[in-house]
Formats: sequence, C-alpha cells, structure tokens
Amino acid sequence: MYYVYILYSPTKDKYYIGYTGQLTDRFQRHQQGRSKSTKAGRPWLIAYLERFDDPTGAYRRESYIKKQKSRKYVQALVDSYHANPFPLPSQ
Repeated sequence: MYYVYILYSPTKDKYYIGYTGQLTDRFQRHQQGRSKSTKAGRPWLIAYLERFDDPTGAYRRESYIKKQKSRKYVQALVDSYHANPFPLPSQ
C-alpha cells in the first residue's frame, strides 16, 4: 500500500506534501527531524491521507497536488479528508 500524505505544522502554519510506501516510518522520520524539508516545522500532524495500490499512482497524485501551488486547494483536500477520515495503518 502506498500513501499520499499532507502534513501540517501548527508552529509554522505550513503544509508538506509527500508520498511513501512506509507511512509509519516516514512519519517518524519527519517527527524526529530526519527529513531536511520538514525539520524546522516539528511537530507535524497528519492532515490528509490517500491510499494507492502502486507507487506510480501515488507519485502522480503527489505531483498533481504540488503542481497546483495553491494553499486553498490543499486546504480543501484537508477539509474533505476530515469530513471522511479513515484509520491510520498499523505497520
């Protein structure tokens, strides 16, 4: 299973968009400051998740979201996710 995720930093009021096949491990790396692009925004919250069966689909979706270059678009995704969340995987 692969995931596109959006993290939110309350301390910086910023979003981070990524994809991974190892959600729990990747999230821990963000929280521990082992990712250069998210080190300064800790702690991070998972604001959005989308599941995919293959890495290509996840990569394409991540790229699409990033290409929108729109905080409003990202916020709309986050809002829709919070209206219909699904449980986090137990990896």
